[in-house]
Amino acid sequence: MRVVHLSLTNFRNYTRLELDLPEGVVLLLGDNAQGKTNLLEAIRFLSHIHSPRAKTDHELVNWLALQDNLPFARLVAQVQRGDETDQIELSLVQNNSGNHEEDGSGLRKHIRVNGSNKRATDAAGVLSTVLFLPEDINLVSGTPGSRRRYLDDFISQIDPRYGRELQHYNRVLTRRNLLLKSFRGRAADPAQFMFWDQRLIEHGTYLTIRRQTAIVQLNTLAQRIHSLLTEDQEWIRLAYCSNVLDVEPSAAFQMELPTGLPTFEGTMAVQGVAASFAARLREAQEKEFEQGMSTIGPHRDDLRFLANGVDMNTYGSRGQQRTVALSLKLAEVESLSMEKNDKPVLLLDDIMSELDAAHRDCVLQAVDRAQQVIITATDTASFGQEFLAKASLWQVQGGRISRLAL
Repeated sequence: MRVVHLSLTNFRNYTRLELDLPEGVVLLLGDNAQGKTNLLEAIRFLSHIHSPRAKTDHELVNWLALQDNLPFARLVAQVQRGDETDQIELSLVQNNSGNHEEDGSGLRKHIRVNGSNKRATDAAGVLSTVLFLPEDINLVSGTPGSRRRYLDDFISQIDPRYGRELQHYNRVLTRRNLLLKSFRGRAADPAQFMFWDQRLIEHGTYLTIRRQTAIVQLNTLAQRIHSLLTEDQEWIRLAYCSNVLDVEPSAAFQMELPTGLPTFEGTMAVQGVAASFAARLREAQEKEFEQGMSTIGPHRDDLRFLANGVDMNTYGSRGQQRTVALSLKLAEVESLSMEKNDKPVLLLDDIMSELDAAHRDCVLQAVDRAQQVIITATDTASFGQEFLAKASLWQVQGGRISRLAL
């Protein structure tokens, strides 16, 4: 898979860009704040239909366009997959109806794939990408919310249904929390929650099983990669922490679930998770009434990383956490390649200077196997002459991109 052509209008510092991208390695060179990361963000935005950096879509629109009466931004990518080419178009336009988007930006997303209007959940994953960032270490050392977002983004690329179930779950969760809050401090009839509990279990069960199957696969791939990165000095295990399943990160095993996409056709896995979810809701009923919020469900999930049995989230050194995060990202590349029978586009944002020689070599092996890799850097010091000879070099300056000769 590769991006053949990228078109940007009023996106970040790009007022207008038309860029043909070649296969292989594309190396974007330039000083800081020139637009290198913005280009990667644009491709990632088209892949996941949300930005990895911005809190609201309003931040993505070029500041000059924001001064217009009808500010807008437009991103278009032509994506080649084998002999087929898809076009993904994403526009951010002023919401004239007065109804704001959920992020409060006052902008609406218009998404089209091959000329047809699409929902975000159906367009996500048409272009598969894996983004490497210097701050990926926060996947290990950061908050549970960041790890849940990582899992949601990863799974949504391979399973459109997952995104829809996640949307349904979040809507039900919001309604249920409002109801709990309204009864806080006074007597509540559990029967009034029966409908919302059933919906929470229905959608939450799918999320729980899908996350578990994804983590099982990532765990298998990450173990092999981490062993290579640490020269067999560390073994790693990814542990799924769910208060629905009540699986502790220190457990010596993980609950086995089907490796394929789960269905709601009465499989043992679905029945078991749903029954466990219902039991935990009953147990937490009094506590939830007191607190006025939902405390059970996949919105409280976490992902823990154990290296030689030690919890890296809490006790890992910065170097260990960086290695674990890199193992996870490289496992994500392999998992997407297996699930979609096509290699994702790799986006590397100035990470080579952050890695030692052994870790750089491991990343470069993944680069060699990809059809297209886009790397940002301030200079070529972290790359050997053999690597540079195979790469396409581009200069990024003030939102403009031009080809360089080595």
